[in-house]
Amino acid sequence: MEAAVFEKFGGPDVLHIRNVDEPHAGPGEVRVAVRAAGVNPMDYKIRHGWMEQLFSTRLPAISGSEFAGVVDETGEGVTEVAVGDEVVGWTATGAYAQYALAETVVPKPPSLGWEEAAAIPVAGETARRVLDQLAVRRGETLLVHGAAGGVGSVAVQLAVARGATVIGTASPANHDYIRSLGALPVTYGEGLVERVRAVAPQGVDAVFDVAGRDALPDSIALRGGTTDRIITIADPTAADHGVIFSAGVAAPGSKRAALAENVRLAAEGGLRLRVARTFPLADAVKAQETSEKGHASGKLVITP
Repeated sequence: MEAAVFEKFGGPDVLHIRNVDEPHAGPGEVRVAVRAAGVNPMDYKIRHGWMEQLFSTRLPAISGSEFAGVVDETGEGVTEVAVGDEVVGWTATGAYAQYALAETVVPKPPSLGWEEAAAIPVAGETARRVLDQLAVRRGETLLVHGAAGGVGSVAVQLAVARGATVIGTASPANHDYIRSLGALPVTYGEGLVERVRAVAPQGVDAVFDVAGRDALPDSIALRGGTTDRIITIADPTAADHGVIFSAGVAAPGSKRAALAENVRLAAEGGLRLRVARTFPLADAVKAQETSEKGHASGKLVITP
């Protein structure tokens, strides 16, 4: 099968499309014919080797962790899904490929397109996890840096649904989109503190940094000098500021339950995921280069 593989850590040039052996489902696993694979900042960070201190990557490796596709093989003990079922989930063998193995999958509703479905697992799990860690509650004000991206846009919608007032940083071109999600948009960059205070004179109760563009000093200032209730998933200098860097994942059971809930919300229109651009598998390098440059208004997706 064709897959986007890297044999060593480095820049985009280490990623290549190769023919590799097809995987086969073991006990508790399903094999999925991938119809769409989500592209996440974590993908290029893993490829660079920047995440080795948190978790080890065995080389050679296939990029990507989330997918939507069709079950075409089941392993021993699998009873929840069957061959032919359309599913959404995570893979341990790499999603930028024609086939992938998975243990955590949920049914894909017919009303949900392949690309939109593939955009849900990582963004949905990350947004829910961090909002829970921040303990965002009704009546509070949450600041989301990078609100127009995949994780940011989901975090905005879930926080609004909790009854929070949400302020989202984004480029001016994305302000209408941020408003459509129920948040108050502000432009990132110099002068951010003053702009946020102008729309939230009551102050900011919590900060979720998805952007990682030196937003932590401003976040600390907006929290009155404290690092309490500030979490980043994108700034590797978090420890230097005394801020929590969240890179964990939920336990398999709660992970599956959260994914099922996010998929249900998306199918019913309660959660919108904007796909900014799709790429064929042959352009996986271009997809990661686009992701690494940032500023994507929504999710990037590969369609093998």
